[in-house]
Amino acid sequence: MNEPNPALPVLSICCPLRDEGLALAAFFDRLLPVLRDIGEPFEIVCVNDGSADETLGLLLKIQAATPQLRVLDLSRNFGKEASLTCAIDHARGLAVVPIDADLQDPPELIMEMVRLWRKGFDVVLPQRVNRDVDSWLKRKTALWFYRLHNAIADAGASLPANVGDFRLMDRRVVDALKLLPERNRFMKGLFAWLGFRQILLPYAREARVAGASKFNGWRLWRFALDGLTSFSTAPLRIWTWLGLLIALIAFGFGLFIVVRVWLYGRDWPGYASLVTIVSFLGGIQLIGLGMIGEYIGRIYQEAKGRPVYVVRERYENEP
Repeated sequence: MNEPNPALPVLSICCPLRDEGLALAAFFDRLLPVLRDIGEPFEIVCVNDGSADETLGLLLKIQAATPQLRVLDLSRNFGKEASLTCAIDHARGLAVVPIDADLQDPPELIMEMVRLWRKGFDVVLPQRVNRDVDSWLKRKTALWFYRLHNAIADAGASLPANVGDFRLMDRRVVDALKLLPERNRFMKGLFAWLGFRQILLPYAREARVAGASKFNGWRLWRFALDGLTSFSTAPLRIWTWLGLLIALIAFGFGLFIVVRVWLYGRDWPGYASLVTIVSFLGGIQLIGLGMIGEYIGRIYQEAKGRPVYVVRERYENEP
């Protein structure tokens, strides 16, 4: 743990927000007493990620009574990973805690996270041991994703199961994270790749206090695909082995036809089987090209070098 600088906060709370106006009052009502009870200088860095509701206006009203609140307003909606990156980039504390405003991750856990950090752990990972508030499908797809990701991920990039963005990170972890230049950012994977001394902290996940999740089925699919392709080239290697397998099957089938003609003096009849095989191989080729395209698209995005986010305005109280 780094030595505190009296001019800087010890604890930074990072909160990306998009259309969370209904949840803000309840969120701050629970968060602020916890931070005051901890007894260390703190700041709250909220990033408004292109909200279409009253989120920004409510943040500014809360800021009038909460001098520790800093508000960053992005020029448009850049997505959860970009807004989280923005919040962490602007955090100044010795310990940084990303948290969502929906209160599914209880702010009261921050006190225990700080206690473990003071004992010398660089990263404290709250782990969801009860996700009954989530739907059956969401729980199962999350389980399958973690298993698949960890099965194919590069060394050091395995994800701890049922651990989200909610965590505490020491300043040295945050500084290392800021050195990673990716623009297609899968934050859970970046957190895991960094390593450092970690400890799990079990907790039960709560229901959303208000509003609805911004991740629909399509967004979750894209998020999972980003995770699988950001830390593994296995999807590309799979097509090499699949191509070899199909070639062997085709060779065996051809050899079977040759032997059949030699024994019976006639070819295998039927156009239906031919059309089926050609269509199958064509589909396999298109899927393979699509997977290659996913990686090429990421190379293209990285090569352009555009910033991860653009801040339209900063709202900070004068020290």
